[in-house]
Amino acid sequence: MDDPQAIEQNISMVSMNPKRLLQGDTPRLIDEWQIAPKLWDAIRFEVDHRDDMGQFVLTGSAVPPDTKEIMHSGTGRFSWLMMRPMSLFESGESTGDVSLSKLFAGQAEIDGAAELDLEQIAFLICRGGWPRSVDMRERIALNQAVDYYDAVVHSDINRADGVEKNPERVKRLMRSLARNQGQQIANTALVADITANDGTPINQETVASYVTALKKIFVVEDMPAWNPNLRSKTAIRTSDTRYFVDASIATAALGIGPNDLLDDLKTMGFLFETMCVRDLRVYAEALGGNVYHFRNKAGLECDAVVHLRNGSYGLIEIKLGGDKLINEGVETLTSLAGLIDTARMKAPAFRMILTANGKYAYRRQDGILIVPIGCLKD
Repeated sequence: MDDPQAIEQNISMVSMNPKRLLQGDTPRLIDEWQIAPKLWDAIRFEVDHRDDMGQFVLTGSAVPPDTKEIMHSGTGRFSWLMMRPMSLFESGESTGDVSLSKLFAGQAEIDGAAELDLEQIAFLICRGGWPRSVDMRERIALNQAVDYYDAVVHSDINRADGVEKNPERVKRLMRSLARNQGQQIANTALVADITANDGTPINQETVASYVTALKKIFVVEDMPAWNPNLRSKTAIRTSDTRYFVDASIATAALGIGPNDLLDDLKTMGFLFETMCVRDLRVYAEALGGNVYHFRNKAGLECDAVVHLRNGSYGLIEIKLGGDKLINEGVETLTSLAGLIDTARMKAPAFRMILTANGKYAYRRQDGILIVPIGCLKD
C-alpha cells in the first residue's frame, strides 16, 4: 500500500473499488494496510461472502491504524498476531535442546548444551532480536537498535496518537524505563526518577500519555501479575511489571554496549531478564499461553510464570548464573510452589532457573531445572 509510485492510486482505489485490490491468489497479503483503514471493512465483507478461512493477511508497521474509519470490529473474521522481535532460537543462537512444549507434556529428564558465553550474551542483549541485524557484522548490528530508538524518539511516538511530543522528554522517560526494567514502578515513581536524574520537571499526566503512546507502537509491553490460588492469605501485588519488548531498546536508551554490561553485572542481570522475557513470550504464545509475574506483599517474587490456556503452568526464575544466584532462585521456586493450593489448581508442570552463562541443561535432585537461555525453545 505504501509503494511511493502507487500510494495515491492505492488509497483512491480503496475508496472507489476496494474489491479490485483483494483479487488474486490467496492467502493475499496486504502490507502497510493501516494507511487505508477502510480496507478492514472491505475485507470483512469479502470474507463473509467467500465463506472460507485464511483468505487475507494484513501486515503493517507499529503505528496503529485510525480506527475511526473502521465500521466493524471484525469479530469472528480476524485474528490478531503480535510480531515480536526474534527469540534466540529463531535467530539461531539457541540450540533448542530444551523444549517448553515437551516440559508441559510431562518430559521428566532434560539434556542440552548452550554454545553462548557471557560475552556473547552481553552482545545479544544489545543487538536485540531485530531480523535485519542477525547476519550483520557486530558493530553494524548494534547500530540497528540505536536507529530504532532514534526513530521512536523523533517520529514513531508522535504518530501513535497524532500528538507532537518533546524528544528530550521522551528520551528521559525511556532512560527511566530502561533503569527500571523488571520493576513494578508506578508512573508517579517514573516522574520522580526522571526529575531526580535530569532536573527538568515533568508531570504525571505527561508521563502517562507518553507511556500509553509507547505501548501503542509496541515499544513497551508490561507484564501482568499472576494470581494463583494460595494456601497463604498474604495479599498478592497486582501491579504490572515494566518491560521493553526487547532489551536492546534499553541499552540504546542508556547509551551502553556489551562491554558496559560486562563491567556492571547488576545492570546486565536486569537486562538479561528483559531478553529472557522476550523469548519466553514468543515461546509461550506459540503454545497458546502467556507470561506473568508473581509478587506478594511478603516480598516473595517469581520472575516469570508461563501459563497455558489449559491451566498448566511453569515457574521460572531468571539468573545470570553462579551458585549463589542459582541457590536464591531455588529457594524462591521452592517457597512459591509450597504456597500454591494444589487442591484448587494444578501443581506446576516444572520449576526452572533460566541462566546466562551455564553450559549444560540438567535436572537437580530436587526436581528444579537449570536451563541456559542458549538451549531453550518453544
